[in-house]
Amino acid sequence: MNLFNIKTPADGAEMITELLQHKNVTINRIVSNRLTNGSWYDQDEDEWLVLVEGAALLLIDDEEKTLKAGDTLFIPAHQLHRVISTSDNALWLTVSIS
Repeated sequence: MNLFNIKTPADGAEMITELLQHKNVTINRIVSNRLTNGSWYDQDEDEWLVLVEGAALLLIDDEEKTLKAGDTLFIPAHQLHRVISTSDNALWLTVSIS
């Protein structure tokens, strides 16, 4: 598998591919294509993410976070967050730890 060998999701959509599930860790590749006003998340697990390509604007609790390629972020379990918007084909890697 090549991380960059992806299909483009429709405008406003995301494509999630599970890359690894081992014990209490899950690694996903997510492609967000011009996503706007995503759903709120309240996850049971901690999540570390890196934005590999593109740009994104997130809302964590009531604070906006602007991410560009290479930026990382740790989101503790049960911290409310959502994606407000992304660029074309924003590429993420997420590591969930339960």
